[in-house]
Amino acid sequence: MEFLSLILTIAGLCLFETICSIDNAIINAEVLSTMAQWARRWFLIWGLLFAVFVIRGILPWLIVWMSTPSLGPVGALTATFSNDPAVIAAIDASAPILMMGGGTFLLFLFLHWIFLEEKNYGLRGEGYIASKGVWFFAIVSILLALLVWFSLRIDPMMAFAAVMGSTAFFIVHGFRQNAEEQERKMMTGTMPDWSKIFFLEVIDATFSIDGVLGAFAFTLSVPLIIIGNGLGAIMVRQITISNVDRIRRYMFLKNGAMYSILFLGCIMVLDSFGFHIPPWLSPLVTFAVVGFFYQKSVKVMPAEKPA
Repeated sequence: MEFLSLILTIAGLCLFETICSIDNAIINAEVLSTMAQWARRWFLIWGLLFAVFVIRGILPWLIVWMSTPSLGPVGALTATFSNDPAVIAAIDASAPILMMGGGTFLLFLFLHWIFLEEKNYGLRGEGYIASKGVWFFAIVSILLALLVWFSLRIDPMMAFAAVMGSTAFFIVHGFRQNAEEQERKMMTGTMPDWSKIFFLEVIDATFSIDGVLGAFAFTLSVPLIIIGNGLGAIMVRQITISNVDRIRRYMFLKNGAMYSILFLGCIMVLDSFGFHIPPWLSPLVTFAVVGFFYQKSVKVMPAEKPA
């Protein structure tokens, strides 16, 4: 990759990881407010190392390794920087499978948000779609059927990847629903601080899946994903420490994250079907979408009460 392309990719990954983890930062701040000083310090220091090097480091490496087992563990880490024709061929062969699984997950994530989740309506039509929430399961079922049908014409493993992407979505969604319930209990209960730390690490792991899978729309390079997502994780911790109340005033940041997820999911699915997607498109789209909703948030901030 050229230097400017590398910088653009890392910056896009950092922004995407940060914006996708806003909810995570808010949950962290709320739970940390109920914990002792030593527990807060432990989570913000050692928990950060776990989030960056274990979750956002091991997960993308495992995904590449599992989708291309012939590379081996070291090859999965360094594959995108290799000049070996055999390695390049292996990555090219497995990329559609990885893209289909990740794209399906992201599309399901967006559809769940637009149909079923509470939100600040940022675009015309969002309220109408939310009023038709009963259609969510029908639409994702039809979408999955179409993805499987067209994938089977190319590679049965692509069809299996689409099924795995949908399966991963419902598993992660179940964990998050349980986490929301546990958060309510912790805010009013007497759970020990060590249990709260463990809870926050589990939550961080589930929220990181969005960023890790979406990262493959930017690049298949595991080192770049680790750097970009790691910087994003550091930003999330900084927001947790000092800026949560201010971040909440930006009403439509979550909308920006979810529409970025929609576009990245579409890019990944199109890429899996063989459409040529230039490497600069994913970071450019992410900056444009997040920037649009950031500006939209700023315009309504004067009407908000000061934090």
